[in-house]
Amino acid sequence: MPDNLSAKLFRPELLSMSAYHVADAANYIKLDAMENPYSWPESIQQAWLETLKTCALNRYPDPEAKALAAVLRSSNAISEHAGLILGNGSDEIIQILLMALAPQASVLSVEPSFVMYKQIALSLSLNYCGIPLREDDFGLDLPAMLNAITALQPALIFLAYPNNPTGNLFDTASILAILAAAPGLVVIDEAYAPFAEASFLHLLAELDNLLVMRTVSKLGLAGLRLGFLAGNPKILTELNKIRLPYNINCLTQSTAEFALNYGEFLLDQTKDICQQRTVVFNALQAMDQIYAYPSAANFILFRTLDISADQVFTALKQQGILIKNLSRQGGVLTNCLRVTIGTESENLAFLQALKNALNQ
Repeated sequence: MPDNLSAKLFRPELLSMSAYHVADAANYIKLDAMENPYSWPESIQQAWLETLKTCALNRYPDPEAKALAAVLRSSNAISEHAGLILGNGSDEIIQILLMALAPQASVLSVEPSFVMYKQIALSLSLNYCGIPLREDDFGLDLPAMLNAITALQPALIFLAYPNNPTGNLFDTASILAILAAAPGLVVIDEAYAPFAEASFLHLLAELDNLLVMRTVSKLGLAGLRLGFLAGNPKILTELNKIRLPYNINCLTQSTAEFALNYGEFLLDQTKDICQQRTVVFNALQAMDQIYAYPSAANFILFRTLDISADQVFTALKQQGILIKNLSRQGGVLTNCLRVTIGTESENLAFLQALKNALNQ
């Protein structure tokens, strides 16, 4: 319960919210946060450390991160005609977008999806609406989405592509129909693009209300906290007015620029993760006590059939494996768990621990 001072100072909707929870992963095989499990080769690390010597820690960083922005354009094939804005992770980009909206504006997304769309929208007293995905395949319910667009006239729509936590790519024709019907902006969140081989970036020049958001976190740079948004330059010029100055520190700018210029090893790691994703998915499919959903991301969602997800989650933790328990969100995620694809040895340890948990 909030104390008396908090109750007097803060909005009721804020007091009713819960903080975003991050599990303590110490002493566990950590497969709960969609991170790249691989470290950098020693030779790359040494070259990187040399570049850090040039960082002027006594000076503010380039406020526009111009050199890094140029590398991001090149590595992501973003046209020079598109606007680009960088954020302290995708979370800050989401916050900037939502802060720019008029009071009480409507924000639309799907459920389940990335929790920060709803979390930040509610913290800003915006009217958030989540349209349930189809229960059978977690696909878009296009009629329901179009009805909500007509009724709510949302200023902003978020669609994660692939979706988190379900891992699937939504139907392209349905997304295009939503873009055509939307009275405001549509943000396609491509956080997992390295694993999906699918994107809407090539449509930025054709659709004024399309914005594409990406991050370097899933590629293997989660510790840098770097996200970016590409799209209509007139829109991004307005958004840039509320971006905090110097939001990308010099160490992040230097490291991300270096990593993307030497990015071949990151692409090799991505290929390994995709190959391991197939291995893990096939192994999960072979277990008759669970149902695994196809994924275009670096994680797999699966549902327990004859045993509760809570019980499996606890049994895995007891064996030193930490994954994400989504069952407590209820609805279509009842008895669902999400596992990040790790190294080969981590994946084997998870699969054996899961077999043990299911056969207790």
